[in-house]
Amino acid sequence: MPKSAEYQKEFEKLTEIFKDVEDSKRKLVEGLIADAAFLKSENHALKQVLDKTGMVKFHPNDSTLSKKTAAADQYLKNVNTYSTVIKTLNGVLNKNILDDDEDLSEYE
Repeated sequence: MPKSAEYQKEFEKLTEIFKDVEDSKRKLVEGLIADAAFLKSENHALKQVLDKTGMVKFHPNDSTLSKKTAAADQYLKNVNTYSTVIKTLNGVLNKNILDDDEDLSEYE
């Protein structure tokens, strides 16, 4: 799947998840949703490269010598950043659910 299709798929998924969140909170996280979709699509492309090349290059004459590829470094950085963005989005989503539960408790 091309990067643009992967981006669109992730963007639509996250937008759907946040469709019931109040407008002000949803506007607040619009950039994070776009960033998460971008990181997911970038990692999808990097993973395709890494599937072919591997994450580590070994010295041709000495297999005990190795180093991570630039793609592997970027992939790992993206995964960490994506994880942080998703945690932040999840926090906003959970806060919205807790707020909804508090509103319902008035009717009990």
